[in-house]
Amino acid sequence: MNIALIGYGKMGKEIEKIAIERGHTITSKIDMQSDDTFDGEGFAAADVAIEFTVPEAAYNNYQSCFKYNKPVVSGTTGWLDKIEEIKDQCENKGQTFFYASNFSVGVNVFFEINKKLAQLMNTLPDYEVSMDETHHIHKLDAPSGTAITLAEGLIENIDRKNAWVEGKEASENEIHIEAIRRDEVPGIHTVKYESSVDEIVIHHSAKSRKGFALGAVLAAEFAAKNKGFLGMSDLLKF
Repeated sequence: MNIALIGYGKMGKEIEKIAIERGHTITSKIDMQSDDTFDGEGFAAADVAIEFTVPEAAYNNYQSCFKYNKPVVSGTTGWLDKIEEIKDQCENKGQTFFYASNFSVGVNVFFEINKKLAQLMNTLPDYEVSMDETHHIHKLDAPSGTAITLAEGLIENIDRKNAWVEGKEASENEIHIEAIRRDEVPGIHTVKYESSVDEIVIHHSAKSRKGFALGAVLAAEFAAKNKGFLGMSDLLKF
């Protein structure tokens, strides 16, 4: 399979390494430091594009891929105010888009555990739920897309919660998220239920970017063979 990389930072380089190990070819690397473009021969040869850039550039990158009917796999977060437009292009214009706030297989198992535990805790109002997440200092958005996905899983399953907040004290109906940025931490996420007598904690800690990169390549393999708006639940059959 031929892959175009949009964004060639640390994550892009890790994706390249794993893609080559799995027998794929990188035909284009579109980045501020590269001469490759969406109009180039390398991009034209790609079967799928993998996009890891910044929130400000992501949506326009998707549109450039759709212009040439290329399936897109994206792990960029912070742009989701426009996600309905992307879904519309998939449903009504034949485009293919695979999005995940986190491509790690382990994190996606964690998402499912989070929802199941929230269902159990729904009838136990004495337990107050909160979250914290820690990432490297280069991460631009806070809270992380992964943390938001976890919070959405809580809100869907705990009737007494209908919103999340970061950077201020939470009200009774809100979930507090503490976003920490330090060192080169790949990603740590914790969900905690606390009562006056005990606490229940679930926790995921990434050891490196490798798990994210492998998931992105698996997503690209899936997106190249499927159509529509796709996610990790489609890939992992959750």
